[in-house]
Amino acid sequence: MGSFVWHELLTSDLDGAREFYAAVAGWRVEDSGMPGMRYLLGHAGAVPVCGLMAFPEGCLEASPDEGERTGWLGYVGVPDVEAAAEQVRQAGGAIRREPDDIPGIGRFAIAADPEGTVFILFRPSAPPPGERPAPGTPGLFAWNELHTRDGETALAFYAGLLGWQKMEAVDMGAMGTYQCFGLDGVAIGGAFSDPSAAKPHWLHYVAVEDIDAGAARVTKAGGTVAAGPHPVPGGAWIIHARDPQGGAFALVGPRAAG
Repeated sequence: MGSFVWHELLTSDLDGAREFYAAVAGWRVEDSGMPGMRYLLGHAGAVPVCGLMAFPEGCLEASPDEGERTGWLGYVGVPDVEAAAEQVRQAGGAIRREPDDIPGIGRFAIAADPEGTVFILFRPSAPPPGERPAPGTPGLFAWNELHTRDGETALAFYAGLLGWQKMEAVDMGAMGTYQCFGLDGVAIGGAFSDPSAAKPHWLHYVAVEDIDAGAARVTKAGGTVAAGPHPVPGGAWIIHARDPQGGAFALVGPRAAG
C-alpha cells in the first residue's frame, strides 16, 4: 500500500486513444466487459496495467477545466479509503468525489493535493491476478513524476498520507533539485518545483525497449514529442509527449545508439 497500483486514461476519443497506445506502448487493449460502461484494459503481455475510458460528464468536478479532460490519472493503494480521504482534508487537500465502490473491483475516492493536483485513493477488492513482470519491462508504468510549485511542501503532504520516503536528490542546476521518493527502499517517482508548468500535475512514464524507437512511434501514430530524448541518472533516456487527444505522458528506456 502507498504505491501506484493503477493508471487510467480519460480521453475525448476512446477508439483513437486505443489505437495510439497500442502502437506506442505495445499494449494489447481489450474491452473489460464492465457492465454499463465501455472501459478498456491495456495489457503488457498477459498482465493488465491500465484502463482507458471516455471522459464521463459525471466526473467534471475532478477536472473542471475543458483543457484537462484528457489525461492520465494515478491510483495509489490505501488500506482504508475513508480514513485516507479524511487525512487528505486534514492536510489541506480536497476530495473531489466521495468514496464509492466499483463493483467487484474496489473502493475509490478522487482526491487533490493542496495545490490541486488530482490523484485517486484506491483499495482493491482482491489482489491482482497473476505474477507482475519485472520492473522496467516494456509496457509497464515505470515512474511517476510530480510537477509542482513547491516540491518540498508537496512531498511532505504525500509522505504524511502514503508513507513515501525521500531517496536520491538530483541537482538539476538552474532548474533546482529533483527529489526521488519511494517505499521500503524502492524508488517509485520524483518531484520537483517546475516554474514552467501551467499548473501542478502528475506525469506518468511508460517503459519502452528503446527510447528512439518509442519516440518514432509517438510521431508516426499522430502524437507529439514535447521534449527529449534526454538522459537521466542510471543510464536511461526519457521523452515527454502528448497523444493525439492532448493527453500528456512520458516514455523511459535505454538508447541503442548510446
